[in-house]
Amino acid sequence: MAWHKWLETWAKLALTLLASLLFWRPGRRRSPGAPLPHPRRVLLVRPDNRVGEALLTTPLMRTLKAHLHPAPEVHVLVHARVARVLQGHPDADAILAFDRRLLWLGPLAPGIRALRRAGYDTVVDCANWSAPSVTSALISRMAGPKAVVIGPGVWPVSLLQSVSVPARSDTRHEAVQRTHLLTPLTKGAVSEGLSFREPVLGDAFRGYLAIFAGKGSRRAVINPGGRLGERRIPAEAFAAAARELISLGYSPVVTWGPGEEALARSVLAGAPGAELAPATSIDELGALMRTAGLTICNNTGPMHLSVAVGAPTLAFFLRIDMERWGHAVAPHRMVDLTPIVDGAAGAGLEQRVAEEVRSFVSERTSLTG
Repeated sequence: MAWHKWLETWAKLALTLLASLLFWRPGRRRSPGAPLPHPRRVLLVRPDNRVGEALLTTPLMRTLKAHLHPAPEVHVLVHARVARVLQGHPDADAILAFDRRLLWLGPLAPGIRALRRAGYDTVVDCANWSAPSVTSALISRMAGPKAVVIGPGVWPVSLLQSVSVPARSDTRHEAVQRTHLLTPLTKGAVSEGLSFREPVLGDAFRGYLAIFAGKGSRRAVINPGGRLGERRIPAEAFAAAARELISLGYSPVVTWGPGEEALARSVLAGAPGAELAPATSIDELGALMRTAGLTICNNTGPMHLSVAVGAPTLAFFLRIDMERWGHAVAPHRMVDLTPIVDGAAGAGLEQRVAEEVRSFVSERTSLTG
């Protein structure tokens, strides 16, 4: 571990221990298995700046609305950069954009006073067990001074909680594990699966979508980008996917995010007949994926979005735990290409990708008749 990472780890540990002393109140800790009061207003806390992390809170929102009667008011605190991802979601009564840069001010940090005045009776720290977030734990405790605070049962963040939930031992799937945090409230009942709001579209994009859907041939979205370059398979492999789709009678459209247009054009250069999508917002991208009904992508935010809008998704993983972060349930397929990309200079990668595309399309065709 680099010295600065070592220092950061110990600083967070010291901060957590100090905070647990400052915020300690007698009777705040609940006994394991003790019944909890029915919540009226719940705050879900996940101040992470990644699109996928925001979407991973949606099963928790649905669980609270579907399995608690009467359903509580559900507020979700997220990083300001991804608040747009959840705005307007039918299972959220409020989406709160939070700036965590001044959190060191403690209860005086911007936004904390408003959270405390909101009167949450239950706050859920939606972090994970493998890398518990001190930031998320601190916000959760400060936001609910009188609330039942629920979170992943990992020391030292568990010192700030009223109820610490142990991780499930039968799965590593991240979405399932996160939703498991609510089981003390729901007596084990949970809702699974990501979701997204009805996309908000302007007239111009509605016109594009109508033309896109009316071209006659079957459509597919190819999204070759991703936040981390080392976890993206090469553009040539996506070009092979596009060529395979064309041979199967599909018309693929290549989508791109900020700074990724050159990448998208390199895919097009290797797949004559594919087309370039216009620049899209997250709503427009979700609508495009849903209309096409087939998405091919890396493990990235758009993968979670495609799954959330219900588009059958073929996602390629590279150097990350596919079982944990993927969605290997029908109608989706997750494929780990790490052994091929990291071995023998990637020999056979394009052929493997084409085979996976052919198999995935065949499977979808047999299911839909």
